Amino acid sequence: MMNWMEKELAALAEQALERSLTSSAPVPGRPGYVMRGERMLLNLSSNDYLGLVGHPVIIEAMREALLIEGAGSGASRLVTGNRLPYRHLEEALAAWQKSEAALVFANGYAANVGVIQALAGRGDVVFSDQLNHASIVDGITLSRAEHARYRHNDMEHLRLLLNKHRDKRRKLIITDTIFSMDGDCAPLHELAALKQEYGAMLMVDEAHSGGIYGPRGEGLCHKLGLSDEVDVHMGTFSKSFGVYGAYVSGSHTLIRWLINKARPLIYSTALPPSLVSGISQALALVQADQWRRERLIAASRLFRSLLGKAGFEVGSGDSPIVPVIVGDNDTALRFSSALAEEGIAAVAIRPPTVPEGTARIRFSLSAVHTDEELSDAAASIRTIGVKLGVLKS
Repeated sequence: MMNWMEKELAALAEQALERSLTSSAPVPGRPGYVMRGERMLLNLSSNDYLGLVGHPVIIEAMREALLIEGAGSGASRLVTGNRLPYRHLEEALAAWQKSEAALVFANGYAANVGVIQALAGRGDVVFSDQLNHASIVDGITLSRAEHARYRHNDMEHLRLLLNKHRDKRRKLIITDTIFSMDGDCAPLHELAALKQEYGAMLMVDEAHSGGIYGPRGEGLCHKLGLSDEVDVHMGTFSKSFGVYGAYVSGSHTLIRWLINKARPLIYSTALPPSLVSGISQALALVQADQWRRERLIAASRLFRSLLGKAGFEVGSGDSPIVPVIVGDNDTALRFSSALAEEGIAAVAIRPPTVPEGTARIRFSLSAVHTDEELSDAAASIRTIGVKLGVLKS
């Protein structure tokens, strides 16, 4: 009955597209490293941008709440799962974002799917950058709204689509601020202007910019002074915060609407209170530890410079996501394996996560990486690039 799966899996394997799970473990006392089997590898694939995953203050807050609140929440937030730590966190999030209110979701995927479904439906249109995260694409599909994809960061194409759909009932523009596979940023000033001109709503996904940019890590919109132009802010706690979960911030009306209409929130068991308490501590650290942001930006600029001098095209900027595009899937896998042999964990990213012909190694930096570690890694990456024919010798 299920032989078709074996056939499809064989086809994926033939195209170097089959995925599998690899066990990893933290290395006590060595932040920025990961254990794979018996080997300790420099971790250049984690989203732990600020190095908070193992922070003792966060762990202690979770431990204390675990003893008081128990292992789980026991129900959805609209039943009996809305424990006191949620209120404390959401009040702190709203103050941090300088918004009227905030709402915690289980994760970024659930937040994007829930918000988009709540804001758009049949008869509406959602304008989405073609490189937006899969959760945004799936949210639009499930909403049953028309999906108008504009070419990556192409504001003239977006304008054409806005003109085409100017008579639609509701219009929602949505974008990542930092794109997860390319590390570049959205043209937020232009997006805000188009939103005003065409009477659309604007939603931004700050998953890969929250904690990194802004005076207290609020995100790229705050850094650029555009937070008041954005109707819906979404961010995650699984990257810079080193924990898990997501939030949406905006007006009181928006949050009331989501509580009533966002299906992933309504029909999911609430996050454990101990985890929510840990997030609150992470939020305090994100705001207070400016040195982590400064170190991460410096490390990102150094690593980009080193790879650029080695001959790779990595683009400009200071985001901690640094992709090296190698082209075909098999080369990406061999590149990743060769890096592991050199003591570096860096995963091959292949379609459908990225477009066909753009398989890559996606390097992801952390504030805990030292200049020496990054310099040594860049030298190894260059050597492998030459060996595999990605770079000319």
